[in-house]
Amino acid sequence: MQRTSDINVVETRRLPSPTELLTSSPKSEAQAEFVTRARQDLHKLIFTDDRRLLMIVGPCSIHDVDAGREYAQRLSALAREVSDRVMVVMRVYFEKPRTTVGWKGLIMDPRLDGTNDIAAGLGIARGFLRDVLDLGLPTATELLDPITPQYIADLVCWSAIGARTAESQTHRQMASGLSMPMGFKNGTDGSVQTAINAIRAASQPQTFLGINLDGAASAVVTAGNPNCHIVLRGGSAGPNHSPEHIAKTERLLEKAGLIKSILVDCSHDNSEKKPERQPEVMRALLAQIKAGNTSIMGAMVESNLLAGSQPFPQPVERLRRGVSITDGCIDWPTTEALVREVHSALSARFAP
Repeated sequence: MQRTSDINVVETRRLPSPTELLTSSPKSEAQAEFVTRARQDLHKLIFTDDRRLLMIVGPCSIHDVDAGREYAQRLSALAREVSDRVMVVMRVYFEKPRTTVGWKGLIMDPRLDGTNDIAAGLGIARGFLRDVLDLGLPTATELLDPITPQYIADLVCWSAIGARTAESQTHRQMASGLSMPMGFKNGTDGSVQTAINAIRAASQPQTFLGINLDGAASAVVTAGNPNCHIVLRGGSAGPNHSPEHIAKTERLLEKAGLIKSILVDCSHDNSEKKPERQPEVMRALLAQIKAGNTSIMGAMVESNLLAGSQPFPQPVERLRRGVSITDGCIDWPTTEALVREVHSALSARFAP
């Protein structure tokens, strides 16, 4: 009989079920309690009158777990120092969407050599998330593949749906069943309405195809996720963090019956894809907050041990430690100074 399926499939590798991985790499009671508290704090900060500012800070992507741990240790100490006015959450991004082709993240290719050992990548990701939580740092990631959350979502405090996938029905359905606060980014064309539509869809009950914890194909029925908000990251038309853009976003959120709560990504098109301009964007947000804006509740900054990025693929042994292999980042000294600057600038909010 003529074959009509799997014509282009070269190999099918069995992965451990989510239950198998969660059993072999379980979260501790302390980690579970910390994730729960962090999610509750994030909810208060995003949706109530909590005056702290959320800062989601860290590498564009994790590709070297040792360098990532060093970064987390530094960030943890800084987060404790500013915690009275700023809630610092670490970017722990394991999946990267590609416009055409390229390295798709630590989960998909943990050895950076094209062997694509996803089973190992999932285990490494869980281990790294646990390490970050043990430092007292809440974790943030972008969820790209709809199966990934079953393996790592119990260790994630905040997550994002990216600009390329905010319009995807699959990702809106997935978000409706997730347990953490989530940010939907505006579309790559700058469309804020795309993110608003996504938030409305994700907040509603959904039924969709997925897998259960045993790895079996299942119809997943959700109650809807009430903890979704918007992330402005600029678009093809340019940045969208100005007072005029913020005011327009506020009007669109109000029209949709959503809380006016806005997180601004200081990278991507908001910095015109120049990572060194991220502090400028952050200062522009602080100026709006000082002028009385109350809808800007947070910002995201791409940061690493060292500044910039380096080309990849290349032999792993030639990679410079602490330098991004995806989007460019600001370095640690710049990050440390910026977070302290934000903390100082917020003093008026907390004056007696």
